[in-house]
Amino acid sequence: MHIILVSNRLTRARTLTLTTAHVLAGAVALAGMVIMLTIALFYVSVRHAAHIRLPMVESLVLSAQQDQMRKTEGFLRENLNAMAVKLGQMQAQLMRLDALGERLSGLAGFKPQEFRFGEVPGRGGAVSTLSQAHDLSLDEFSRQLDTLSKQMESRTDYLGILESSLFDARVKRKLMPTTTPVEGSWNASSFGWRIDPITGQHALHEGIDFIADVGTPVFAAAGGVVVFAEYHAQYGNMVEIDHGNDFITRYAHASKLLVKVGEVVRRGRKIADVGSTGRSTGPHLHFEVRYKGVPKNPARFLQASIR
Repeated sequence: MHIILVSNRLTRARTLTLTTAHVLAGAVALAGMVIMLTIALFYVSVRHAAHIRLPMVESLVLSAQQDQMRKTEGFLRENLNAMAVKLGQMQAQLMRLDALGERLSGLAGFKPQEFRFGEVPGRGGAVSTLSQAHDLSLDEFSRQLDTLSKQMESRTDYLGILESSLFDARVKRKLMPTTTPVEGSWNASSFGWRIDPITGQHALHEGIDFIADVGTPVFAAAGGVVVFAEYHAQYGNMVEIDHGNDFITRYAHASKLLVKVGEVVRRGRKIADVGSTGRSTGPHLHFEVRYKGVPKNPARFLQASIR
């Protein structure tokens, strides 16, 4: 492109030639000036924004901030509600654990004051200088609650199994014939081989004899079900109690029977009176303990209650 310059001061006309490079350079220069002016205007507007009030812009900014705050509050409220529900569940689990712990301590024979389940245990200690302490975030706190809840559930299951085992063991102990069936001395004739007082032969005495007057109360050595309560040719008036677990006790030579077959008796219940019926040389109680039909020394069971 050619441009001809004509002036009164010039003796002759001048011609300027503009190439494509000149046009591009001019466009770049113009764009640079526009950008510089825009930056300068932005700087001035930001620097003096405190002195310039734009109601529409302020309203839009405030509305956006309020909307963001509502969303944040809603998010926090949902998380707090979820954690409150989890906390309520954990409190219920803790109450069950306390009750279960008290029952376990009772089954194990501990005194209530030895385990204070209703009190918060004392805790403390120095702050470690090797690690830097920090506040828990919401996610960390939620994870801690979940982990603690799972641990409490597993502890409840384990303690429930332990309670069941202790209860079974306690029931079995109650069904063991460890209570002396009559008040009196039983060293007149103990368990084992002896000279039979009637035949004079060497014979096995399958129980122990308690010497007592006629009419002396006879008590059940343990809880169980009466399976025999009538006269026997050798044992006389006899009561037989099944205690489960293949244990049976016999109470022989009674003068009077006070229970019937099928009755459930508790440990220490009066079941008969001492007498001298059947194959007997005088008033006494013949007491036997049998396990799977085999006679066992009753003294071992009675001595176990003294320990």
